[in-house]
Amino acid sequence: MALASPALAAREGASPVEVVTFGCRLNALDSATAKAMAGAAGLENVVIVNTCAVTAEAVKQARQTIRRLKRESPSRRILVTGCAAQTDPARFAGMEEVDRVLGNAEKTAPESWQAARAALDFGVGDAAKIVVGDIMAVRETAPHLLDGPADTIEGHTRAFVQVQEGCDHRCTFCVIPFGRGNSRSVPMGPVVARVRALVEDGAREIVLTGVDLTSYGADLPGTPRLGTLVRTLLRHVPELPRLRLSSIDSVEVDAELMRALAEEERLMPHLHLSLQAGDDLILKRMKRRHLRADAIRFCRDIRRARPDMVFGADLIAGFPTETEGQFRASLDLVDACGLTHLHVFPFSPRPGTPAARMPQVPPALARERARRLREKGTHALLCHLAGEVGARREVLTERGGMARTRSFTPVRLSTPLAPGTLTQLRIAGHDGVRLIAA
Repeated sequence: MALASPALAAREGASPVEVVTFGCRLNALDSATAKAMAGAAGLENVVIVNTCAVTAEAVKQARQTIRRLKRESPSRRILVTGCAAQTDPARFAGMEEVDRVLGNAEKTAPESWQAARAALDFGVGDAAKIVVGDIMAVRETAPHLLDGPADTIEGHTRAFVQVQEGCDHRCTFCVIPFGRGNSRSVPMGPVVARVRALVEDGAREIVLTGVDLTSYGADLPGTPRLGTLVRTLLRHVPELPRLRLSSIDSVEVDAELMRALAEEERLMPHLHLSLQAGDDLILKRMKRRHLRADAIRFCRDIRRARPDMVFGADLIAGFPTETEGQFRASLDLVDACGLTHLHVFPFSPRPGTPAARMPQVPPALARERARRLREKGTHALLCHLAGEVGARREVLTERGGMARTRSFTPVRLSTPLAPGTLTQLRIAGHDGVRLIAA
């Protein structure tokens, strides 16, 4: 999955149940489900803090937010959930501001919220502060992944559909498998039905998402791959204008998905790749399953089949033992793969992971290397934006006078259009961050 910035936090209020979300798109979807379930259980004057465990900074910000929320409203009860709560529940339960800690499986179970209300409001039933089960024991395909409330649709234009959960891989820097559990997939039939319903409700673009999206189907009968799911959706929901993929692992891309990317016009020409580094030794120490040449070859092959493809990527700076030369290999990978949109993170040691026990790069140096990578990414984005000026592009309009091209590049509209409009526009310029329509 794409790593998420710890600064990416969303807050929803003005209701008996408030939610503060840190981290990735999956957490945002989970938050919508948890809020609906908590409301249905009758909880009031409650704030749910849905945490992220990707970096130490994400955990730190969650704890700071919990303290601030309690200061702002001392009578409000605080329930903590998410990946950081799953991997280190005692740390949050030890905070006097926290009333209850729910695991990742528990936060999507209606009975968890019913029990929480009974314990918090009436002092009956399960009074345990920590309600966190063994996430590795979860095997069901999690039908709740498809049952998110309607506000998971952004302005009724783009809907995110989670088709996969968990991860079977064990990258040495990552705690996400211990927060999300092993890989499990939603069968194709329910996915098709959900996508059809969302399109009928007004969604013009569907984004398939998961923790390890390209592992989709390995646990299902017949082991269908992601490419099969994509082809099935496009065939059975012909009225869907746009289908998009979230973060993928290029080494897992199957032949059918490669053909779909080459042949299916409704499958959008934008892929976000989990690359992490550009040096082979660092990739091996990360326990990644690809080498530098594999990443370059993948991008080259995709571009040959789909010349308009635009790539984003996750990259980590300052991984343990990384030398200046090895870091430069990551810098050079931006050009070698033709990357446009970078998510850059200074390495953050996570307790219990193998990488945390390796010889560390000084944090200040890791941050400096991350800065240099981001500068490289800014230059790459500027080149992409400049290359779009003068072109005519199909865009899907959103709220706030904005739109997105097929390659997911944001566009500022010159004339407001209703969200959900597909139209052709000429690109007149850019402001360094987004395109500007004529």
